[in-house]
Amino acid sequence: FGWAGQGSAIMRGPMVSGVIQQLLTTTNWGDLDYLVIDFPPGTGDIQLTLCQSVPISAAVIVTTPQRLAFIDVVKGVQMFAKLRVPCVAVVENMCYFEVDGVKHYPFGKGSGEEVQEKFGIPHLVQMPMTPDLSAAGDGGKPHVIQDPTGDVAARYQEVGAAVVREVAKLKLALANAVVYDETRKVLVVRPPDGDGEVFYLHPATVRRNDRSAASVDEWTGEQLLKPSSVPENIEPLSIQTVGNYAVQISWPDGLNQVATYELLTELERVVPPSGGEWSSKDQELAEELEKGPKMGNAQQILVDAQKYV
Repeated sequence: FGWAGQGSAIMRGPMVSGVIQQLLTTTNWGDLDYLVIDFPPGTGDIQLTLCQSVPISAAVIVTTPQRLAFIDVVKGVQMFAKLRVPCVAVVENMCYFEVDGVKHYPFGKGSGEEVQEKFGIPHLVQMPMTPDLSAAGDGGKPHVIQDPTGDVAARYQEVGAAVVREVAKLKLALANAVVYDETRKVLVVRPPDGDGEVFYLHPATVRRNDRSAASVDEWTGEQLLKPSSVPENIEPLSIQTVGNYAVQISWPDGLNQVATYELLTELERVVPPSGGEWSSKDQELAEELEKGPKMGNAQQILVDAQKYV
């Protein structure tokens, strides 16, 4: 970002955050498959602004083998965890160089694997040190175009395929995280980070536990909403995901309640009339999650590209 004819702009954190919010929320991005954001290092205002301004689907951790880099990466992963942004892959840059078929690790090894094991991140991709890769970056022509069948291109394809696959799984999991079973009059909840846990909530219980300013005094914490004012037979009109941390439930009384998964897991649960057995709709959703997401256009492109690598 800079001023026309005046060079780069020098700004403090709050102004930079404002510029980022304006760029993200007022730009007509069109119909995108993916919007990739290259985060600066650290865990400061910029990172928090980005995560809170838009619902980021997933993060890829980029690191180097040095121990000091590992310490910084841990901070980043922990920040994403608090902001409910799942980390789906670790990329270890400048990992090794190869001479006569033998790999040499000038900066040591194991840092990326340690991050992967410590936080349960499913994919680790190690990038080699090659002069051609550096020259491609400086020259502005991607290495995967210059040498599409080479080892480096294969690593990039591996990262791309992993991200597409994991984001599709997350999207499906979020879409099915909270659904309303009209037959049994219960909310079926599967928190995205709940290791497959499924439980049931009475809609009236969820509505009575709204934590917004319409229901709770922000200054005193006093409960403004009277539980008796919520009818027992209340049913949600619609349910939509909010980022990776909550759902928005629209109720007949006009309230659009944002209910975090953390709140939902704390509420009193109910046993469905059928004795805890899943309905056919529940079973269909579970089978769909088990099979994995169907391939979209971007995924098919990656799969086809890998045939030639």
